[in-house]
Amino acid sequence: MAILFDLDGVFYQANQVIDGAVEVVDWLQQKNIPHLFITNTSSRPRNALVAKLAGFGINTDETHILTPAVAATHWLKNNIASRKVALFLPEATQIEFTEYPMWCVGDDPDKVAAVIVGDLGEQWDFSVMNQAFKILMAESHPQLIALGMTRYWQASDGLRLDVAPFVMALSHAAGIKPLNMGKPAKSFYAAAINVIAENADKIIMLGDDIYSDIAGAQKAGLKAVLVQTGKYRDNDLQQGIQPDGILHSVKDLPEWWRENHPAGH
Repeated sequence: MAILFDLDGVFYQANQVIDGAVEVVDWLQQKNIPHLFITNTSSRPRNALVAKLAGFGINTDETHILTPAVAATHWLKNNIASRKVALFLPEATQIEFTEYPMWCVGDDPDKVAAVIVGDLGEQWDFSVMNQAFKILMAESHPQLIALGMTRYWQASDGLRLDVAPFVMALSHAAGIKPLNMGKPAKSFYAAAINVIAENADKIIMLGDDIYSDIAGAQKAGLKAVLVQTGKYRDNDLQQGIQPDGILHSVKDLPEWWRENHPAGH
């Protein structure tokens, strides 16, 4: 058995570690349970996520983290040649795309193969949205790639819009269907399954998002456990989606694991 974990809302919330999260990772490593952190975060590259986790006392490395940006680079390798990519995502995350030529303001939009949209947060404004729209309307018909389709996330000041609303605005305006490289897309979970090298029915997804983490994982053939932290709200359980398990917090995972896998780890 193996476990996929969401990060934000499960192990930490903003800059605050969730109680018991450090001990759970220690338990995973002691029991040698295969695991992978999968996140729709597009505001940080993997090395920054490793550093953030280390600041909480959670030790891991980039090979244990899968992000939409990494999944997108795999798609680019297989689907574009030498044309440029237009990146609408934080500068720090652009490090994941350094092997590809990048579009800059003033460049010919017909040289662009893909418009890649991540979580720009408060950097979004009309000018930035219109730049992305103009490129998508070029005669070269670039692919619109979404680094996840999460609608919102839990910040220290409450819920905030995530990447999906901006992707859908561009999709509607340009008449282009976006290619989702993050949760809940089946392709993203397929990438995670490939990385962790285990059959889907032997993998459990643990997250706080009833749609991206629970429904998305179940559609990909995984079991899914919902944690009642992060963006979880009581009405999540009234959406017609039934988790395979419900935990108050990630810290309850070891006990749940022992009860449900007595002969395993």
